[in-house]
Amino acid sequence: MKEKEMSLAQHIIELRRRLLFIIVFFFLFVTVGFFLAKPVIIYLQQTDEAKLLTLNAFKLTDPLFVYVQFAFIIGAVLTSPLFFYQIWAFISPGLYEKERKVTLSYIPISIILFLGGIAFSYFILFPFVVDFMTNITKDLHVNQVIGIHEYFQFLLQLTLPFGLFFQMPVVIMFFTRLGLLTPMFLGKIRKYAYFVLFVIAALITPPDLMSHLMVSVPLLILYEVSIAISRVSYRQAQKTVIQEENQSFANRQTK
Repeated sequence: MKEKEMSLAQHIIELRRRLLFIIVFFFLFVTVGFFLAKPVIIYLQQTDEAKLLTLNAFKLTDPLFVYVQFAFIIGAVLTSPLFFYQIWAFISPGLYEKERKVTLSYIPISIILFLGGIAFSYFILFPFVVDFMTNITKDLHVNQVIGIHEYFQFLLQLTLPFGLFFQMPVVIMFFTRLGLLTPMFLGKIRKYAYFVLFVIAALITPPDLMSHLMVSVPLLILYEVSIAISRVSYRQAQKTVIQEENQSFANRQTK
């Protein structure tokens, strides 16, 4: 019992050390973000969607708030590979050798999917939503005055969630390899998952059918892709366990 408690204490100390490591690098990357925030904000204001609108500052602190917000977002994005690696390094001692190699490959895949989700929402969904909103404004003969804070807040609320949603296949694959999820369970809760995804799509899109479908359909496809990947990961995990057990048995026999 004492040995287990010492082992648990060592795990807690290691986890704390890794979290402190991540926090230190996060603030270092936020500092880098303060230098990158200005060109990023200027670039986003040169897009076709932003040129259709005149951005205004309704408060003296609005530009500063946007600047700081982008610095922290840039810091978080730059820290994410290190974050994923530290999480992997913490749990990898409990994995088989083949599982360590496979799960380590999830880090670049996760980054690619995150950027893919951001690109999809920014280049496809966001222009459609902006066009929809401006058309309604014109139809109602309303003079639209857009604040810079509100514009970028809306942009981030629409794009950043998609970067996270596109992590679904990697997260499910990862939990399947750990034995926390199975494809059978994911198939069993499919209708409930669909309902949740439809609700999420309704919350982050304007109240029109086309916008809702542009968000919900990719999310449903991602869920089905995640189930298919989970099946492959589940079979590979089962195969790895059998191989490791056979190898362990063979080693004991030779001794």
